[in-house]
Amino acid sequence: MEKEDKKKLLWVGIFAIAMAFVETMIVFYLRKLYYPSNILFPLNVSMPTQILVLEWIREASTIIMLFAVAVIAGKKVRERFAYFIYAFAIWDIFYYVWLKVILNWPASLMTWDVLFLIPITWASPVLCPILVSLTMILGAYLILNYPKKRTTKDNKRLIMLGGALIYASFVLNYSELLFKKAYVLKFSEVIINQKLTEITPLITQELIATSASYIPSYFNWPIFILGELLVLLAIYLFYRKIED
Repeated sequence: MEKEDKKKLLWVGIFAIAMAFVETMIVFYLRKLYYPSNILFPLNVSMPTQILVLEWIREASTIIMLFAVAVIAGKKVRERFAYFIYAFAIWDIFYYVWLKVILNWPASLMTWDVLFLIPITWASPVLCPILVSLTMILGAYLILNYPKKRTTKDNKRLIMLGGALIYASFVLNYSELLFKKAYVLKFSEVIINQKLTEITPLITQELIATSASYIPSYFNWPIFILGELLVLLAIYLFYRKIED
């Protein structure tokens, strides 16, 4: 890796760390208002709709900011991708570092957290996003350190499949509850009875009720671990290609 690239990594990392602090302060204020006990589940459904919508926009804006920095730092598509996942990973890790410093939270790496709200609630123990972030840092380092080496189609398939499984492990718990309570049973009743005017209020009411009752009882570790292993396998195969 050239000196210029190392300097870029340093400054992208500094940006991500500072951005993580800003993110943490926003969460600090929200928790003081809606989660004073630092217990996130069940979700607080008394939050005004306007704030919830703004939270969705803020989350999307966060991704846009990280992407914009990656575009500035990288020259080619793969370099920009590497800088993006690197910035995202540093931001994510230091988000928890700052939360620990400011709120003394999480209590442990097995504490549950709400990761994202788009398009539905992502939730997992804190350990999981940290492991994913460390994997992303490793992948970004290899891409940037060996710019002439290309990933194969098999590597890309492994990463895509692994990423899909990791995502599924984050949303599966909430999705099962959502579909079971809010959509599959009562939504189907409305369709059968042809009371189409009741669909929108039903979705709103049931979504709120489901969110209010959501307390994660388990995490699908097999799916998460399989996803992580597939991504790590892709990274290993890329590394072997470098060695050859």
